[in-house]
Amino acid sequence: MPTILAIETSSELASCALLRDGVLSARESNGVRTHSQSILPMVQELLQDAGIALADCDAIAYGAGPGSFTGVRTATGIAQGLGFGAGKPVVPVVTLAAMAQACRGATGADEVLAVLDARMGEVYWARYRHDGAGWITLDAPALAAPAAVPPPGAATACGNGYSAYPDAFAGVTAAAIMPHAGAVAELAAIEFAAGRVLAAAVAQPIYLRNKIAFTSAERQLINADKAAAAAVAQ
Repeated sequence: MPTILAIETSSELASCALLRDGVLSARESNGVRTHSQSILPMVQELLQDAGIALADCDAIAYGAGPGSFTGVRTATGIAQGLGFGAGKPVVPVVTLAAMAQACRGATGADEVLAVLDARMGEVYWARYRHDGAGWITLDAPALAAPAAVPPPGAATACGNGYSAYPDAFAGVTAAAIMPHAGAVAELAAIEFAAGRVLAAAVAQPIYLRNKIAFTSAERQLINADKAAAAAVAQ
């Protein structure tokens, strides 16, 4: 089985995970304003506890989005820096698919409607079905007003979008699932086995909400994340 290091920072929960010999270990930090300040120390701690170096990993996985604009850029930048510095491929994982994976692990659900708070009165959502071998996308990730999200029906609802807009989702009971690096690592292992990996230099985030340009502070943060990750990898 591949050894996968995963990073997830698309929401207020920052997490990293190491999947090695089928065993998953993880670190997380909630409510962090600047995820880049917490992720690299957690990555180093994970690797040290496992007694391995970054060079021993087969790939670097990251939650590619949708999610917080700065958060998905942070995960992408750190994955790029680590992958480039260590000469490893990267594996992008859709955050909503990772939520479905985590929801199945927690509830046993084979069909999941994942809804993530996108702020500004909107949510990211997608519907997935597991056929026993992997996830099938029934409704692709989209950005919408809460009222435009279809009811779960036979699917299990999950995500903080439901609690963020209780009036729009009245009567729906949702599992408290957030994007997490553990689920990202699990899905990335499947992608890696199928050969669906990328060179670090071409890794990109998934945006569903347009933004014209980075601010100077955001550009500095992104470049700092990449540089710090590359330094850790060397």
